Amino acid sequence: MFDEKSYSLKMDKTIEVFSKELTSLRTGRANIAMLDLIKVDVYGQQMLINQVSSITTPEPRMINIQVWDENNVPLIDAAIKKSDLGLNPQIDGQLIRLPVPELNEERRIELKKIIKSIGEKCKVSIRNIRREANEALKKLLKSKEIGEDEEKLFEKNVQTITDNHIKTVDDKISSKEKEIMKI
Repeated sequence: MFDEKSYSLKMDKTIEVFSKELTSLRTGRANIAMLDLIKVDVYGQQMLINQVSSITTPEPRMINIQVWDENNVPLIDAAIKKSDLGLNPQIDGQLIRLPVPELNEERRIELKKIIKSIGEKCKVSIRNIRREANEALKKLLKSKEIGEDEEKLFEKNVQTITDNHIKTVDDKISSKEKEIMKI
């Protein structure tokens, strides 16, 4: 039998990933989630910064990274500089300070484009899940496990689920844009 819930859950997961990507964007306030997507090449493998250090935000515009192993300081420094966060690390022994500058107009516009692009990728993923569901329905119809009426009903339900998820993505995009444009 067809299980539309499993496709809805896949769409939820897609939105979860999208939300995580959004929180990693720099908005002018210090947020440790900004570092969530940066990986550092340490001990022969790719690790997240929070796996090799403690991260705090002592002030609204400052992130402190207390690196546990002194040998990792230059590696973390390089990874941050290489990322598209546009932050400039200041090293003080095993402490890396990341001042988060105010966003200028140019960077705000650039961030809006990045948000839209991430959002579009998320929507494409959601539509792919819808296509996958519809193909599963066609197979069930072909093997006569469901009738045409059931197929149409399920297709309609899948479309409704898809529309709801796309609307959620649009809402998240517009709220993140508002946050970025707030001066």
